[in-house]
Amino acid sequence: MTLAQPFQAADKQLRVNRQGGKYILLKLSDRSGTIAAMMWNADEAIFDRFDRGDYIFCHGRTQIHNGALQIIVTELERMDAHEVNADDFDRFDSEQADQHFARLKELLATISQPFLQRLAAAYMEDTEFTDSFRVAAAAVSNHHAYPGGLLHHTVSMMELVRLISPRYSELDTDLLMMGAFLHDLGKIEELKASGEISYTDRGQLLGHIVIGIQQLGEKIRQVERDSGETFPTNLRYQLEHLVVSHHGCQEYGSPKIPVTLEAVALHHIDNLDAKLASYASIIGRDVAADGNWTNYNPSIGRKLWKG
Repeated sequence: MTLAQPFQAADKQLRVNRQGGKYILLKLSDRSGTIAAMMWNADEAIFDRFDRGDYIFCHGRTQIHNGALQIIVTELERMDAHEVNADDFDRFDSEQADQHFARLKELLATISQPFLQRLAAAYMEDTEFTDSFRVAAAAVSNHHAYPGGLLHHTVSMMELVRLISPRYSELDTDLLMMGAFLHDLGKIEELKASGEISYTDRGQLLGHIVIGIQQLGEKIRQVERDSGETFPTNLRYQLEHLVVSHHGCQEYGSPKIPVTLEAVALHHIDNLDAKLASYASIIGRDVAADGNWTNYNPSIGRKLWKG
C-alpha cells in the first residue's frame, strides 16, 4: 500500500549495506505509535535534511518484514512545526491519566499503617514527582511503553494486590500495596518520556532499581523530618527489599531474589501485568495473514492465538 503523510522522526541512522550502498534506517512515529522504516539509495545530503524529533513528510509504501509492518520511504522532506497539528503526534492521553491518578489516590488511601501513610503522602504531595509520574513510560519497548504507561502499570498492580492479598492471610496487604506503588518509580528518572522514549544518562548509569532506592531514602528522611519520629528500621528494610527484588532473579536485574512473602507476591503480580500487557500489544500489532494466529515472535518464542 502506498502512503504520503507526515511523521515525527523518532530516530535515524545512516548505514552501509554489503555492496557498499548507503541507506537510512528510521523510526517514524505519530499518535498511534512507532513504526520502522527504510530509505534505500540514500546519502549524507538526505540524512542531513532533518534531525531526530523533526517532522518529515514521507512518500513510500508499506510492506511486511519478519511478520511486522514497515515502511519503505522513497521521498522525504522536513516540515516546519507550524505545518502539523502537534496533537496528531502526542501519545499522552491526559484524560486516561486523570482517571488512573484519581484511582491511585483511592488505592493509597486504603493503607492504614501510619508510617506507610506518611510515606505515600510524601510522594503524592510532591508536585514535581506527580507531574513526572503522570507522563512517565514503563519501558522503552515491551509493556506499557508509552507516556502514562508507568502510572497505568502501577495502578493495575495495586488493583491486583486488592484482589490477591485477601486470599492469603499471611500477606501484609499494606506493605504489598506500598511495594506495588514503589517498585518502578525509579523509571521516572530512568526513562525520557517526551519524544521517542529512551534512557536518560542517569538511567543508563544506574538503572531504575538503584534510582528507586535513592528516591525512597529521600522520602523516608522527609517523613522523619516532618514527623519528628524515626522511621521503623525493619519496615524500611522490607520496603527496600520489595524494590530490589521485584524482577525475581539476578539474571533479570534484581540485586536480590525475593525472600519475603510480600516480595514473592510482588514479583509475580508485576510479571503477570507486564506479560499480559506485552502479549496483548503483540497481538494488536500483528499483521499475519492467518486470522487465528500471530506470526512467530522470537522474543517470546511462540505464536499467539488471536481468536
